[in-house]
Amino acid sequence: MSTTRPLNDEEVFNEMKKMVAFIKQEAIEKAREIKVKADEEFNIEKAKIVRQESLNIDAVFERKIKQAEVQKRIAQSNHINKTRLKILQERQQVLDEVFEEANQRIHQVSDDQEAYGTLLEGLILQSAYSLMEPEMVIRCREKDVDAVNSVLETVADKYEETMKHRPTFTISEEYLPESSAGGVIMSGHYGKITVNNTLDARLDIVKDEMLPQIRVALFGHSPNRSFFD
Repeated sequence: MSTTRPLNDEEVFNEMKKMVAFIKQEAIEKAREIKVKADEEFNIEKAKIVRQESLNIDAVFERKIKQAEVQKRIAQSNHINKTRLKILQERQQVLDEVFEEANQRIHQVSDDQEAYGTLLEGLILQSAYSLMEPEMVIRCREKDVDAVNSVLETVADKYEETMKHRPTFTISEEYLPESSAGGVIMSGHYGKITVNNTLDARLDIVKDEMLPQIRVALFGHSPNRSFFD
């Protein structure tokens, strides 16, 4: 029967060294495992953060691009609108100049007495056809009274030939202002019906009724218009 002898100090020390070496090796391997796992988790987390930040940066960049595009479109729209407004203002100025020149010219019509007399005859006859009254009152400039009187007989003859009855014309002493370009205002049925056939009134009619044609003549058709009458 064998007996176990106690370990001496040296053997105890050696055993302790072995145990320490084993524990140390276990600790080193465990630490290596923890480090590897930590590195993996760190890399995974870092990749997630980088990916998320990249997405955020892309989103911010895309938003800024869209904002820049919107600002660009707004700036272009403002520029186009300002340009259009300037064009409209320039065109209106041209139209104003055209009508101002026309206004000056109609004030010169009566300078040619013969041509103006023929014009008065046509204006009075046209007004008479519009009124179709047996008695009609004529308003004209005071300086045109003689010119009007000189054509009344001819007007009455032409009216009678067409309408089969002879009208009576009276020149009113309520004259048109001297600033008027000329022409006549005629009334019938005791002043209840009036026809304004002054040159100023006819120019206003031209402004209203022929403005589209004048615009086309001066500036051409609008590029945005697809159909024309």
